[in-house]
Amino acid sequence: MTWKRWAAVAVLVLLVFVGACAALFRGNTAQRAAIPADQPIYVSVKPGMSASDIGDELVKHGVLENKFSFWWKVKTGDAASHFKSGVYAMKPNMSADEVLRKLVSGDTTVVKFTIPEGFGVKEIAKRLADEGLVDEQDFLAKAKKYAPYDYIERKDDIRYACEGFLFPDTYELHEEATPESILKMMAEDFDTRLTPELRARAREMNLSIFDLITLASLVEKEALYAEDRPIIAQVFFKRLKIGMPLQSDTTLQYLLDAPKEDVSIKDTKIESPYNTYQHRGLPPGPIASPGMAAIKAVLYPANTDYLYFVADRKGHNHYSTNYADHQAIVEQVR
Repeated sequence: MTWKRWAAVAVLVLLVFVGACAALFRGNTAQRAAIPADQPIYVSVKPGMSASDIGDELVKHGVLENKFSFWWKVKTGDAASHFKSGVYAMKPNMSADEVLRKLVSGDTTVVKFTIPEGFGVKEIAKRLADEGLVDEQDFLAKAKKYAPYDYIERKDDIRYACEGFLFPDTYELHEEATPESILKMMAEDFDTRLTPELRARAREMNLSIFDLITLASLVEKEALYAEDRPIIAQVFFKRLKIGMPLQSDTTLQYLLDAPKEDVSIKDTKIESPYNTYQHRGLPPGPIASPGMAAIKAVLYPANTDYLYFVADRKGHNHYSTNYADHQAIVEQVR
């Protein structure tokens, strides 16, 4: 075999080797294409991670098409010894050189996210996924059974064990964002916010923490304005006392795939323990994360004789003591 043929064979072997390496290290092209170009991708680099480990994370999150170029540049240089640990805000489809410059310069970031009052677990999962922090379905799966405190009751008919116990707040992440770390942080925030004084007040009212937050979640979803919260809380307490169904539209909305401006008669027939039209007493558990104002409204309700309320199109509630007056108000405001 002539030297030219040997050279041709060598080139062919090299091409096969490079192609095999590229295929081995290649990421999910469809996944990368689905990530908006302006969406930050948060990647955590921990002490002791190898170039291969970091490359895996970069490919998994859609930052790099494949890790071969990154891995090769690290292995043939001394960049690995200069990597700074921390959380990095990357972009989709970066080059290996761009990634290396960030890692060597230590261009880390503090991740912030805000969860508003009244968000349920599903809305929290979507918000976190939209910001590139977690996989939505993974978060929902973890939330289903997450109950780190004894006051979180574990019931078979509850959709998400931690529903209502993830405090709505603005958070900062200084390490890798995972469903587990975010759930833990939000649940700990809730536990801290529930001060000894608030817990003592709940005991004074013969309210368990679980029932307190269940009621507060209904108040949170029913009241758009601060002045309505303690009145609505009082209406719910009065109905519970006399054995009247709560008939809260918010519990029906919780059962629907998407929110509706008005629930229908058909919706009130949905068979579910969350349907407070069909079932007396509280729903199985909270339907959203209440803010502190809603929690305090339940602990310190108003003192009125109202038994009915309905919100107008601007979110202001109107109250009545009897069904005839209630119906008349409904006709006016709806």
